[in-house]
Amino acid sequence: MPLFGPDDPLPFRPRRVIVAGTSGAGKTTLARRVARVLAVPHVEIDALFHGPEWTRSETFEADVDRFSAKSGWATEWQYSRVRGVLAERADLLVWLDLPRAVVMWQVVGRTLRRRLRREVLWNDNVEPPLRTFFGNGGHIVRWAWSTHHKSALRVAPVQDLHPDLLVVRLRSRAAVKHWLAGPLSAVAAGSPVAERDTPSGHSA
Repeated sequence: MPLFGPDDPLPFRPRRVIVAGTSGAGKTTLARRVARVLAVPHVEIDALFHGPEWTRSETFEADVDRFSAKSGWATEWQYSRVRGVLAERADLLVWLDLPRAVVMWQVVGRTLRRRLRREVLWNDNVEPPLRTFFGNGGHIVRWAWSTHHKSALRVAPVQDLHPDLLVVRLRSRAAVKHWLAGPLSAVAAGSPVAERDTPSGHSA
């Protein structure tokens, strides 16, 4: 299936949506908005992954398998342990391919806001002190910078493995806004017969 852009009409109404993009690109915000338009649940995958004190939840893979077997959802496409099953069960991948400068502006602003306000995240976790940027190679800001190019490296093979998976590439915040209000809203408002059948072997 060809790569779709923000102006292209969608050939069917998606029900299982994954949002790809580097850290800080805005995957959660977009996944939440997609879920609202399609009237499906948004499952924030970070909430399933992070346990207390930033430990990985022991039930993470099982939790992802459980929700992704359902008939409708939107979530962020991250964590290598579950990318495969999510891509297999999704019928739409939205590639949030924003420029590095935009991503860095967003991730720095978000990190500062969360830390200064002591925002409580998943399982009572909070952003670590700002000084950890210098000593932690995995700090979210440094991670966003160093992994920005990897989304393209992940999306291309998925298109080969799952040729029926619809992929929409959005390269600016304006494109995101246009696509949500245009092609996605149009197909969501259409007849249910435009929906794609649930793939065989997947629970509804």
